[in-house]
Amino acid sequence: MTDSNYIKKIAIVGAGGNSGKFMTESLLKTGKHTVTAITRADSKSKLPEGVEVKTIDYDNHTSIVDALRGQDALVITMGVMAPADQQSKLIHAAADASVPWILPNEWSPDTANKALVEDVTAFQKIPQARELITKLGKSSFIGVTTGFWYEWSLAIGAAYGFDFANRTVTLFDDGETKISTSTWPQVGRAVAGLLSLPIRADGHGEGRCLDHFKNGLVYVSSFTVSQKDMLDSVLRVTQTSLNDWRVTHEPVRERFHKGIEALQKGDRMGFARMMYSRVFYPDGNGNFEKTRGTINDMLGLPKEDVDEATKVAIQRSNETTWS
Repeated sequence: MTDSNYIKKIAIVGAGGNSGKFMTESLLKTGKHTVTAITRADSKSKLPEGVEVKTIDYDNHTSIVDALRGQDALVITMGVMAPADQQSKLIHAAADASVPWILPNEWSPDTANKALVEDVTAFQKIPQARELITKLGKSSFIGVTTGFWYEWSLAIGAAYGFDFANRTVTLFDDGETKISTSTWPQVGRAVAGLLSLPIRADGHGEGRCLDHFKNGLVYVSSFTVSQKDMLDSVLRVTQTSLNDWRVTHEPVRERFHKGIEALQKGDRMGFARMMYSRVFYPDGNGNFEKTRGTINDMLGLPKEDVDEATKVAIQRSNETTWS
């Protein structure tokens, strides 16, 4: 652990993943951090150049503790379907290794919204992880709320409702409910900016230090947009008109419940329809830029071009087959 007022050594789980690689690259780009990828021995993920590597066995607590010892911060990125106990094993090991800061596997819509968490059971493990860190009392956490990944979600018909191959879009209700959503590069920049802040204020300004955010949530985003805003971007990027697309509407609550029914029948896309549609409820839960505010300006995050992000999503949809 560093004695300075800045975090230097950062361990990251998922450093080769969709979001983790952008966090890792952004952290390395600052030149302020040594980044260690925590990975399983049998992992096939390609890691960004410049990271150190330590392998662990999730069934061997000591191996995780040894890999984390001496780190100033642990960043955890895992897919929604990752084994439920992996993050808890990491958190317990971080406590035993005296890692002072943890960014848990948040990267989600606003899990401080109790109604949202109650309705989407997959989100319930997110506040549970924060509670575990607090209970163990050895580390502080900062939960980074990002909304759904834009370039990932726009490429999935069950998510934001777009089917690029068939030029169809399903608008939930009237398609005008706005949600906050983020790109992978923006969240990478946010993590690097956050972990480059001083730990204590010490004349830097009370709101510009990690202690200010300790054991709480921060909010970052790329865009706060409706489905109609997304459709406008898609039309510009594809150089098509509305007449070239088949637009349908579906009541968002009906879509949510149909998603649950499909999931219960073994349709994994039912899970996506359920999870995403809940964030489009007209109760404002998805628009955390309005309800919570973001730290974008404080971190100096850039204003992004939604059309550029839409291009990435369309390219992903062309390369990936969703079932």
